[in-house]
Amino acid sequence: MNLRALRTFVTVAQSGGFSRAGGRLNLSQSAASRQILALEADLGVSLFERIGRHIQLTSEGKDLLALSSRLLADADLLTERARALKGGESGTLTIAANPQLITALLAPFLPGYRKRHPGVELLIIEGGAADQRTRLERGEANLALMPAGDARLAGRLLSPVYTLAVVLKSHRLARRAVLEVDELTSEPLLLMRREFGSRAWFEAACQIAQVVPRVLLESTTAHTLIEMAVVGYGIAIVPSTAAILNPELRAMPLVLRGEPVGQWSMICWSRRRLPPPYAERFADELVAHAKRHFPGREFTRRAPSLPRPKESIGR
Repeated sequence: MNLRALRTFVTVAQSGGFSRAGGRLNLSQSAASRQILALEADLGVSLFERIGRHIQLTSEGKDLLALSSRLLADADLLTERARALKGGESGTLTIAANPQLITALLAPFLPGYRKRHPGVELLIIEGGAADQRTRLERGEANLALMPAGDARLAGRLLSPVYTLAVVLKSHRLARRAVLEVDELTSEPLLLMRREFGSRAWFEAACQIAQVVPRVLLESTTAHTLIEMAVVGYGIAIVPSTAAILNPELRAMPLVLRGEPVGQWSMICWSRRRLPPPYAERFADELVAHAKRHFPGREFTRRAPSLPRPKESIGR
């Protein structure tokens, strides 16, 4: 069905004639008449009948007028929605991140973002770094907060993330500024599960240092490990994005032969899927927020610097 002809029908009906409708639509009277004839042919009914020099709606025309007006209103709404999406003003944005970054970075950032961009609905998927690239490639997420270094993804750098050893202040190792990985030999350890980046960094460092970790507990949340460290169950190995609030604990960056154990974090997207404008704006604003408020920034002053990888913003 031709929406232009449908709009002409509604305008003729509201104006009471072809001449007035043509003026409103910038159409000649004959062009408006041809559009109505074509619409009547498409619908298979007569919409107007002539009474002398005047026209009036047929019974079928009266019946179809209200529905036609609603259809045109919906078409206008569709156009406005498409323009808003193109301009990055509205849409649904799905973000994948681990529990620590959701709690410490996204949670403080999202209220302000939603006030600035009320048309963007945000959906959050929790999970480890090992799952994030798959979610991006499958289109299950538009953006993912994850460790840098995957050349198959594009993204923006956020901040360095260190691997920490968290112990009671009464522990024999608690006075160190940093802690060498080989000092953990025979210590009871509380680790993140294998799908998390900090676990992969720690195990890689252990292999180089020839340390066989003595693992008492694995968890999907750093909070669980930290709480177990509070009761002296072991040393929690967690990323510096984790919240360590208990005053009885001491957190020390891990190093391997003097070099920090960790990785920069990024907000990433798939090179094969062009992110919508509002995803790019979200990334820009989160990067700006992270420069001031990234969790664990205090450890950048205590540990050796992590090498800064190159950003890869393009496709």
